[in-house]
Amino acid sequence: PGRFQLMGEISIDFVRKSIAHDQLGQKDGDRFLPLLTTIFFTTLGMNITGIIPSLNIAGSSLIGLPIVMAIAAYVTFIYAGVKHHGIKFFKIATIPSGVPVAFLPLVFVIELLSTFILRPVTLALRLTMNMIAGHLLLVLCFSATQFFLFNADGFFKAFGAGTFLFGFVFTLFEMLVAFLQAYVFTLLTTVYIQLALADEH
Repeated sequence: PGRFQLMGEISIDFVRKSIAHDQLGQKDGDRFLPLLTTIFFTTLGMNITGIIPSLNIAGSSLIGLPIVMAIAAYVTFIYAGVKHHGIKFFKIATIPSGVPVAFLPLVFVIELLSTFILRPVTLALRLTMNMIAGHLLLVLCFSATQFFLFNADGFFKAFGAGTFLFGFVFTLFEMLVAFLQAYVFTLLTTVYIQLALADEH
């Protein structure tokens, strides 16, 4: 294989072994691998645009994309649970076994909120807020650099070198964050699928 194909195979193998097989096992991991690789590489690609000159804003810092991917993850883990358990999945997900009868209403509400409402919301918001924060840091650093170099007088121009250095360091940090956020989003999706497939205890 050529260099490009080799890099693609290594990248897909990373998602397969480090996320899918590690959390779901080989059979279920391979079954959901197309979705997981799509989520990982879409998130990574849209995160990286935040540090590309002339683009300078992450596609995932706009709430629309994270919402679409969170809905995809949401539909998938519900599909996995219903396919594995049937309609009983909703009971397993909201009423854990062994809970005293007196606490069942409270536990039901908490599990319903955490499983079917907060999961997609937190998936979307976590990604969006992290990328917005990184974007604002870069804007602050490089706007300050432009101000000090072109508008400040005398000694204050030297501050431009400092803010540029901070901007450069934060750019490298944003590359790491872009990868980590793609990894975390994909990993959480995989964990939710794993929980949906888990048998009742």
